[in-house]
Parts: sequence; C-alpha cells; structure tokens
Amino acid sequence: MEKEHRKRELEASLKSMDTEEFIDIHFYRPIGYRWALFFRKIGVTPNAVTIASIFLGIAAGILYYFEDLSMTLCGIFLLIWANSYDSADGQLARLTGQKSELGRILDGVCGDLWFITIYASICLRLTPEWGWKIWALAAFTGFFHSKQAAMADYYRNIHLFFLKGKAGSELDNSTQQKEVYHSLSWKKDFIRKLFQFFYKNYTVSQEKQTPKFQFFFKTVREKYGDEIPQTLRDEFRSMSKPLMKYTNILSFNTRIIVLFISLLINQPWIYFVFEITVLNILLIYMILSHESFCAKLYKKLL
Repeated sequence: MEKEHRKRELEASLKSMDTEEFIDIHFYRPIGYRWALFFRKIGVTPNAVTIASIFLGIAAGILYYFEDLSMTLCGIFLLIWANSYDSADGQLARLTGQKSELGRILDGVCGDLWFITIYASICLRLTPEWGWKIWALAAFTGFFHSKQAAMADYYRNIHLFFLKGKAGSELDNSTQQKEVYHSLSWKKDFIRKLFQFFYKNYTVSQEKQTPKFQFFFKTVREKYGDEIPQTLRDEFRSMSKPLMKYTNILSFNTRIIVLFISLLINQPWIYFVFEITVLNILLIYMILSHESFCAKLYKKLL
C-alpha cells in the first residue's frame, strides 16, 4: 500500500510523461523525489533548494578549470548532485503547492549560472593554448546555448498548456511579465526587479522566434478563452509530442553527457563545437516543425 502511494506521489511530482526524458524518469526524478520528501519533512522551501543547486553547480564548474582527473570527477559528481536538486525543487513545489513566479525565475537563472561558470572555466583552462580564440568560440556558443534552452523550455510549456491547461504549465507571456516588471520598485524590490528585467526579455525573445504560434494562440484565446475544446487540445498534443524529445536533447542531459566526455578525454572544446553544430541543427528543425503545424492549425480556425 505504501509502495503504491509513493508511486502515485512520484508520478504527481512529474510535469508529464509526454515531456519527461528517459534519464530523468529513471534517474533524476526518483532521486529528486526522495530529496523532495526529505526537504518537505524538514520544512525547506523549493526556492532554498534551487539556491543550493546554484552553489553546487557553480562549484562543479570551477573544478572543470583543472586538468586533473580527480578534480574533473568531483566536478561531474557535483553537477549531477546539483541537477538532482534542480529536479527536486520543482517536484517539491508540485507536492506542496508552493509554486511561485520567483521560483520559476530562479530555476531559469540556476542553469544560466552553472553554464556561465562552466564556460569561463573551460576558457581559462584552454587560454594558454588557444588564446582569445577560445573566448570568442565560447561567446558564440553561449549565444546559441541561450536560444536552445529558451526555446526548449518554451515548447515544453506550450505542450503542457494544451495537455494540462494553465494550472499544469508555466507558460508565461511578455505582456504580463512587462506589467510585473513595471509594478516593481528599484528601491524596494531591487533583486526581484533585476530578475524580472531579464525574465521579461527572455519571454520577448521566445515569442519573437514563434510568430505563427503567436497568431494561432491569440486566435484560440479570442475564440475559446480558457475553454479550449478537447479535440483541439488533442490535435495540438499529437503534433507537438514528437518534438518533445528534441526539447529534452536541447535542455540538459544530452549536452551534459557530451560535456563530461569532452572533459574526461581532456578536449573540452569539443563541447562547444557540439553545441554550435548538432544542437543548432536540432533547434532549427524544431522551430520550423513547430511553426509549420501551428500554421496548419491556425488555418483550420479561420
């Protein structure tokens, strides 16, 4: 009986089976769930768990500066630990109903800080050999990394919106985020307003990449409001679901496996090349595919 209860609670802590990746389902989510139960028991908030994961991820990134294998292995362990906390914070929020806008922003900042540290450490490590070229490569790669992560996150939340509705998704729009930003005071809410400044720009960039989806979604909301017909939800889900595997590849696990391999063979520049080539090809394919089926659904609504 207890086993069945735990199984149901673990499933409740997931976003959805449509959007979960194999490694997450069988490794990070079970570990994150156990952390979430522990943190719930001792009264730790999801945001506190996110902040802890930020420190762990930054510590991991710093260790990648060293060519020593033991340092690299410690860094790998710390980054896996950090990601288990990053899984646990969302699971804890869903188990306890402690979802918040600040938590959503912190969760995004978390990954950014990890990878900024990782990029900087790799550049410092390779500067004696590469000089300024490695910094230029990292800056170029980082630009596309941000686009890849942003669009993967956006498409996943769009899918969750049509699958579970507003309550089951973290789909935000730039208009609302701009209103939140302007409602805050630099004097009284400096930290939150600073986060909100970057987050509103983040949502703007997501929407600029998806003009056909924006037309489709605007028409859906005007025509149906919050009562979107189940048939339309199902049709959207059937077209969107095949792309979820690409959102997962662009998010964390695949890229981090390549990072670990490149570090272990002492060729960390390979990771940058992988992001620029393989992941950008997937990003372009994902955007074109999503825009294509949104255009078809938009025409059906007219």
